[in-house]
Amino acid sequence: MTKPVVVTGTDTGIGKTVFAAALAGALDGSYWKPIQSGLEDETDSDAVRRLSTLATERILPERYRLRTPASPHLAAEIDGVAIDPELFALPATSRPLVIEGAGGLLVPLTREVTYIDLFARWRAPLVLCARTTLGTINHTLLSIEAIRARAIPLLGVAFIGDENLDSEAIIVALGRTRRLGRLPLLTPLTAASLKAAFAAHFHVKDFLE
Repeated sequence: MTKPVVVTGTDTGIGKTVFAAALAGALDGSYWKPIQSGLEDETDSDAVRRLSTLATERILPERYRLRTPASPHLAAEIDGVAIDPELFALPATSRPLVIEGAGGLLVPLTREVTYIDLFARWRAPLVLCARTTLGTINHTLLSIEAIRARAIPLLGVAFIGDENLDSEAIIVALGRTRRLGRLPLLTPLTAASLKAAFAAHFHVKDFLE
């Protein structure tokens, strides 16, 4: 089994799924989202399939698919599903595996277990996605502290959005971590434009260490 890479974020709605699609495509790997909440619109797995152009079998099925668009713990309760944290063993794959969490690190899976508890159990290298807009310094540094407190290996920070050199620099300095690159906002957002942007702003080798 190749070493998996966890992609998480400082918040929801920052472009983490787009980054995960770019990374999975660049690694020519596989993608797994353990829990999907909300099924009416395009799911994250659907978006990754569209933007990464990976074969359908490389998009691994979610362990839980919940209809309600809410935090997994609440969506499961509303849907009448009991989430068992012990069932989240890492899938065995012959290719690099990109695992995407939901929202931020402390999003609850149940009333007792959060996503970061899974990440700490897996001990897989982790990429922290952070936006570049106002508020990112505090959110990102707090997330880094939470990651380090649980001894989770941190590959570095992937910034998403318009360039903000000072915010990016101070996060890297105070967080004592690596700037992996910055994914700009893309219009139009297509598989081709995403592939080109990732190649221009990131180095694949940084995710294989």
